[in-house]
Amino acid sequence: MKPEVNVCTEQEVEALVRRFYARVREDEVLGPIFEARVHDWQSHLLLLIDFWSTMLRGTSRFSGAPMPKHLAIPGLQWSMFQRWLELFGQTTAELGNPQMKQLADAAAQRVATAIWRRYSAPAFPVL
Repeated sequence: MKPEVNVCTEQEVEALVRRFYARVREDEVLGPIFEARVHDWQSHLLLLIDFWSTMLRGTSRFSGAPMPKHLAIPGLQWSMFQRWLELFGQTTAELGNPQMKQLADAAAQRVATAIWRRYSAPAFPVL
């Protein structure tokens, strides 16, 4: 699905990110993974708001390379990504915007799948 500026507001994007990551931080599986790596939550949340604004509204505010940071986390399992998606879907359902939910859930699925594919792919030696 292509992001559309009119699907949601910036306030809805911010609410999604703040509610979702509050839920993630409290989760017994995901919380410790994030708490061990995120030392400045306010800055991290602002970066994530920019990321999701880009994904959902097409704002192009996000500039960064999240893949290397995720690939460096040891011990990730697909079940962790499934939990992340479950919490994300719960959060989008609570926001009361069906169009945003559809777009956001599809984007979250693409993000989780892309990271997991790269993470679980066998490393090929450089010749």
